[in-house]
This record gives sequence, C-alpha cells and structure tokens, in this order.
Amino acid sequence: MKKLFTLLLSLCLVTAFAAKPKNQYVKITTSKGEVIIKLYNETPLHRDNFLKLAKEGFFDGTLFHRVIKAFMIQGGDPDSKNAVAGAALGEGGPKYTIPAEFVDSLFHKKGVLAAAREGDAANPTKASSGSQFYIVQGKVWNDSTLNAVEKNRMKFKIPEWQRQVYKTIGGTPHLDRNYTVFGEVVKGLEMVDNIAAEPTAKGDRPITDVKMTITILKKREAKKLEKELKKAAINK
Repeated sequence: MKKLFTLLLSLCLVTAFAAKPKNQYVKITTSKGEVIIKLYNETPLHRDNFLKLAKEGFFDGTLFHRVIKAFMIQGGDPDSKNAVAGAALGEGGPKYTIPAEFVDSLFHKKGVLAAAREGDAANPTKASSGSQFYIVQGKVWNDSTLNAVEKNRMKFKIPEWQRQVYKTIGGTPHLDRNYTVFGEVVKGLEMVDNIAAEPTAKGDRPITDVKMTITILKKREAKKLEKELKKAAINK
C-alpha cells in the first residue's frame, strides 16, 4: 500500500510539473486591439514586479501616454489615470526603481516589452522605472544604418543574428544594453502599429486617449497558448 501511495504521489507530481507553462503571460487590452506578452524568465525582477502590479490592477485605466511612430508606445504612468486633456505625463510611478537586468540575447526587436527609466545623468546605474514600460515598434534597418549606430551610439558590435532581425523585423538597436528588455509580444502585434499611428499632441501624447487594462493569463490559458505557438512555429 505504501509503495502504491508513493507511486501515485510521484505520478501526480509529474503531471503537475508537465502542466506548468514555461513562461508567464499578460494580456494588454485597449480600444485599438489587444496583445499577449510573454514575460522573460531571464529578467525575474522585472517579470515579478510587472505581475505584481498587474495583479493589483495598477495599470487598469492608465494610458499609453507617449507614442512615437517608428519608435515605441509607452505607458504605465499612474498619473495618466483620469488625466485631463493636455496634461503633461510621464513622471509618475510607484516611488521605487528596479535594478537593470541586461541580458545580451534580449534585444530591442519589434514587439519587445522594455522598462522606461530616467536618463543617465540622474540615473547612472540605468535602474528601471517601477511601472513605466514601452513596447517597441521601431523600423527596419540595413547594414549601413546599423554600422552607423554601432559607431556613434554603441560600445559593442551587434551580433550577426540580431542584425538579421533588425534588417527584417525591425526594432530600435540604439537602446540595447541601455534599457532592460523583459518580454515580447507573441500575439496581436497589430495593436502596437495601431497605437503608433495615432495622431499626437504636445509631449507625444495621443490626442484621443488610449486606455489599457492588463490581466494575467491563468496557467491553463498559458499552457494552451504555448501549444498554439509551438504548432504555429512548426508550420512556418
């Protein structure tokens, strides 16, 4: 009987482990569509903080308050919730920062989620905002423009495989290893393009407010999504 119980317990543990998704995912919903974002396990401080804020409803009702076409869309400022038209935004947050988590293999290709931060003069350690983030739209580059970025704005060479991504999918290479990348869009990238196309006023704030809600995918939903993504990758 004891051996049978041990066997059943082992089977239960194996089943539970097998059912666990590899990553955690969030859904950002707006009037311009929705995206599902995979949070990287390689950046646990940013991942866990983002999940904590999403669980608390911190982002719900806030705006994508800064939008620059061919660059990025930025949100996460709590001061943007119910902000009056024309109000200057971008300084709000939860009154703490997150240590930078730079990973060479995580770079600013189109669709990545990254943390906003104060500039180097006030923030030499490049610590991230506690809540403000951006999603990259970027643009497609060629060897000539990438070489110029390397020469003028970088202290390292862009790996060849990353250059190929920048030359096909696009992104913002000059931000690499300066801002922490901690996730990427896996579904719904058109939402980013839709928001990036919005007319803007002073401070790059969209003239028409783009509000968001952020929810965390449940384990069952995440596991189903990973199966769909794996199947789609095989069928490419």
